[in-house]
Amino acid sequence: MKKKRIAIALGHDALGTTLPEQKEATCRAAKAIADLIQDDCQVVITHSNGPQIGMIHTAMSEFHRLYTDYTATPMSVCSAMSQGYIGYDLQNAIRTELMNRGVYRTVSTLLTQVIVDPYDEAFYKPSKIIGRVMTEEEAEEEEKKGNHVVRTEEGYRRIVAAPMPHQIVELDAVNTLMDADQVVIAAGGGGIPVLEQGTVLKGASAVIEKDLIAGLLADGVEADMLIILTGEESVYKNYGTDKQESIREMTCAEARRYIAEGEFGEGTMLPKIETAISYIGDYATRSVLITKLGSIEAAMAGQTGTIIKK
Repeated sequence: MKKKRIAIALGHDALGTTLPEQKEATCRAAKAIADLIQDDCQVVITHSNGPQIGMIHTAMSEFHRLYTDYTATPMSVCSAMSQGYIGYDLQNAIRTELMNRGVYRTVSTLLTQVIVDPYDEAFYKPSKIIGRVMTEEEAEEEEKKGNHVVRTEEGYRRIVAAPMPHQIVELDAVNTLMDADQVVIAAGGGGIPVLEQGTVLKGASAVIEKDLIAGLLADGVEADMLIILTGEESVYKNYGTDKQESIREMTCAEARRYIAEGEFGEGTMLPKIETAISYIGDYATRSVLITKLGSIEAAMAGQTGTIIKK
């Protein structure tokens, strides 16, 4: 009998911000993931990397400032570093949790590249803020390198493009590992955005929306369910008002109506709902669960969270 396949998208709350926070957070995430594995599910995990890539980018930029003979570190390399750093903590936490339960399963982190379109409109309108706060002089130097900078309340910050993901390069490897009953961590931080140049994959100065890659990954492994973990217990109507109401279940048609009515915040819940609609498509067998980390078990039992179906 074919095992149920589940794709899990871990948000910031499941990873923490600092090194010690990440160690603790990944242990909490591992418990919830181990529950699903013990229920005989095949699991693939993707995750955010906002604080982590910001930390890495800041550190590498400062290193280059102090030691100018060293080449500045491209965004694609910072993304690769964040995949390895987060994957290292996450795979070890999951492995430990499983072994403590008497479950022996290999957990693998896969360095994952994602092809983007060089003509994507996002490259002409960069919007994602990254890295440290800069002085005006430093911002001018950054612009001389061809990078984009924006002024914020704190000071000047670098901004990069957020293009649409088109293809996960290592998808065959992900499926092969899952077929071998391994737990896979892939496309972390949205994946490393790359441009196809003949047979060469060239790193792009960009980041990929984490919810979009979660949907693409879930579709690519033909997952039965996509679990999107966020900071909220469920999806809400009239969010943040005295009329706030939990949406426990909705169809894709209802989700589209709520979007048209402006129910979901841009950059927060909206991309998650759009991802759910895209991933489910015409599949009556697929579903999306949106909840927070500590509520997965209750949400899977239908006691909380939001389920989206066709």
